[in-house]
Amino acid sequence: MNRAYSGVNLAVLRGHNAALVLDLLRTAGDEGISRLELAERTGLTPQGVSKITARLREQGLVTDTGRRASTGGKPRTVLRLVPDAGYAVGLHLDRDELTAVLVDLAGAVVAERRSPLAFGAGGDAVVEAAAREVEALLSEAGAGAGDGDADAGDPGRLDAQDPVHPEPPTPRVLGVGVALPGPLDHISGVLHRVTGFPEWDGFPLRDALAGRLGLPVVVDKDTNAAALGLALAGCGDSFAYLHLGTGLGAGLVLGGAPYRGPHTGAGEFGHQVIQLDGPLCGCGNRGCIEALCLAAVAAGSFDEAARVLGEGAANMVGLLDIDLVLLGGRTVAAAEERFVEGVRAVLGERARRGGTVEVPVLRAPGSESVVVEGAAQLVLAPLFGRAHGRFPANRNDRNLS
Repeated sequence: MNRAYSGVNLAVLRGHNAALVLDLLRTAGDEGISRLELAERTGLTPQGVSKITARLREQGLVTDTGRRASTGGKPRTVLRLVPDAGYAVGLHLDRDELTAVLVDLAGAVVAERRSPLAFGAGGDAVVEAAAREVEALLSEAGAGAGDGDADAGDPGRLDAQDPVHPEPPTPRVLGVGVALPGPLDHISGVLHRVTGFPEWDGFPLRDALAGRLGLPVVVDKDTNAAALGLALAGCGDSFAYLHLGTGLGAGLVLGGAPYRGPHTGAGEFGHQVIQLDGPLCGCGNRGCIEALCLAAVAAGSFDEAARVLGEGAANMVGLLDIDLVLLGGRTVAAAEERFVEGVRAVLGERARRGGTVEVPVLRAPGSESVVVEGAAQLVLAPLFGRAHGRFPANRNDRNLS
């Protein structure tokens, strides 16, 4: 039995056990997996697995995909996840740009939109802009922004009013995940004093957008969303994702799970002071890593920006004893090799001086879309039991190419 997927045959844990089964179906991909294998991997009884998969088939989430020869007895029926049985919207609200994606249950992006965004226009204006982009995204993809009722959840339902030119199928949209700069309260979906935009302090983004769209909404920091997506992709169970774009922050995965802290404020990496009486930062402090990095970038000195970023990363590695640093964000993408090599050099020198293990520094896989796709996973991960639990990670085969 694989204890990472261990289930319990209790009625109160039916949802938990169904999530275990769904997650194994998700990771099995197109090849699928048999009921017997599901029972072996989860520790559930074959009867329990049969009941769960029957319910999942009724909901349209799972389908038979043929038979597979067994070592003895009759061939095993193979099941697979139905990726287009449900979708999630991912939104990345940056300080000057909005990106929206529609993602199926397997995590594949099926539609995308980008548009300029005036984040400083305030909460109401940004909510309206975001809602319009989501509606346009769903319209282009043929997905209705419904409330997830039975009709809206039927992937085969067509508009009966026009049999000659029917509307495209209307998949079930499970919700919208929103990733944006912090600090914010992930639980309540309320923003705090976003650096450079004090007018956002106290704005209830989750409730405002949910009310406008009529869909469930989850809000998190951009770096946390990215870390969630990277963890689901198998990047490790102890790493930091450093995002340098229009600002600087960190997403942490510790002990196999995203770490937000008791007040969901962890990862404000960019506002650690490393130069007393240094340049003024938008947060009100002086000498923050974010201010120093962005000043170096503005001056065209990517090497200096990478050195500053490396010093902060080395502090974090020494504090948390993580075993991987991943870099992303549009500023990193503009000089990717110089940032990776520069941060790696600082961490290597610190490790040699301290006699410690040198921590790898790599570009985050899919770094251009890691935040917005991670935002969609804020909605999808709970379906697969991966919102707060451990993530399967093979340290010898990280998906980092």
